Amino acid sequence: MEQTITPWLLPAIALLAGIAIGFLVARLLPNAAPSRTQRQLDDMQQRFDSYQSEVVTHFNTTASLVKKLTQSYQEVQEHLSEGANRLALDELTRQRLLAALQTDEGNEKRERLTPPKNNEMPKDYAPKAPDAPGTLDETFGLKR
Repeated sequence: MEQTITPWLLPAIALLAGIAIGFLVARLLPNAAPSRTQRQLDDMQQRFDSYQSEVVTHFNTTASLVKKLTQSYQEVQEHLSEGANRLALDELTRQRLLAALQTDEGNEKRERLTPPKNNEMPKDYAPKAPDAPGTLDETFGLKR
């Protein structure tokens, strides 16, 4: 009878030991996994906040540089205008220089010199024999 209990006793003890070890591991590991996930989440949040800060700094610097550029452009315009007033030999030259500066200064939309008269498609003006299809014709180059 002793021999019949031994084959069942060792697997039963191993099963109970495995359940106990599994229970202990299950109690300890769930606490470790959320803390690791929380650390990863905190790291990602910190990187995102850092990125947002860099973007804000970039656009503030860009705005400052554009403001300086605008001021420099205005200073150049004033310098040219003063130079035209001071250095132009006659009134006509002075007026032409100032007018040129004023037209460049105003960012007005310029009109076309000759606006199109209609919205008609371009015509085929390629040289051709009378009654022959033009190069833009659908049948051009096809044999009949």
